[in-house]
Amino acid sequence: MVGFIWVGRFMLFRIIYSSFWRCCLARRHGRHRRSSASTTGRSPVNNQNFCVTRNVGLHYGLVMTLSRSAGAVTDANLRIELGGTGNPVATLAPIAPRLLLDGKPLSLTDKRWHIEDKLIKTADSVTIDAFLQQVQEGKALSLANGLQSISLQGLKAALFFIDDRQKRVGSETAWVGKGEEPPLSVPPAPALRAVATAETAQSPLGREELNDLMDYGNERMTNSNCSLDPFRREIRVTALTDDKVLLMTSCESGAYNTVWLAWLVSRQRPYVARQVRLTLPFQPPGEAPREIELINASYDDRRHELVTLDKGREAGGLRDPDPLAF
Repeated sequence: MVGFIWVGRFMLFRIIYSSFWRCCLARRHGRHRRSSASTTGRSPVNNQNFCVTRNVGLHYGLVMTLSRSAGAVTDANLRIELGGTGNPVATLAPIAPRLLLDGKPLSLTDKRWHIEDKLIKTADSVTIDAFLQQVQEGKALSLANGLQSISLQGLKAALFFIDDRQKRVGSETAWVGKGEEPPLSVPPAPALRAVATAETAQSPLGREELNDLMDYGNERMTNSNCSLDPFRREIRVTALTDDKVLLMTSCESGAYNTVWLAWLVSRQRPYVARQVRLTLPFQPPGEAPREIELINASYDDRRHELVTLDKGREAGGLRDPDPLAF
């Protein structure tokens, strides 16, 4: 059985993250994010110290998600829901009457719980606090007459990680290690960094201009050390300004991911190209490099952002992607 991952998000450049009972890494608009991770969950936190955590692993569709914003006002949400492609959800009995904590019935009698057949949720901070105090020392939440289970291994550590990131340790609002400090002792969310407005192209690419740039891209692709079959390679050209374009060529491909190469190229001959290299504004966990590959890259014309989307596998299927937007 696998438990929780708690993730924290922080952003710088426009980066995005997510998390479970383990803490991972996060990113989005002018922020970079941090997270804490275990084999049982993810806990992402963004640069405004908004934290989300949920369980991962072999849960058979039973998922608990907890989120909380920073600051003195405790804006928190807790959800326990049953879903997933492997469950004939419509035929299963309601989950609230079947909920067990370490094999014993767990009664949710507080009127501030919103209970549906396959969903239990509340946004009341007092109710959430009481529930967490009740379950954080437990081993698992499960459903009677079912395989579904939420491992609570790592939950308490994830809660402490979030308390620490939001600087609540020792205050009345902490989930773990409560103290006597009043809610107003908790610092507010950090201010967002301003993102400069992108300079946009004033004139679209003409047919002849596009054809010439595609030919130039084909030369670049031919001379690149890429393993992708030439018949499967793609070239993309996007006008960024009146004097430069974004040229992208596909290079490597796997089961879920395609690696792209990109250049900023002048719109007039002789073409001058500068390869696009993206560096994270923070150090990833372990020995991971700060420079990232352009995986499943695309350019969003509306937002004027270059987006990468790295897909991977986890127990139970495809891992939630972590998109990065620059």
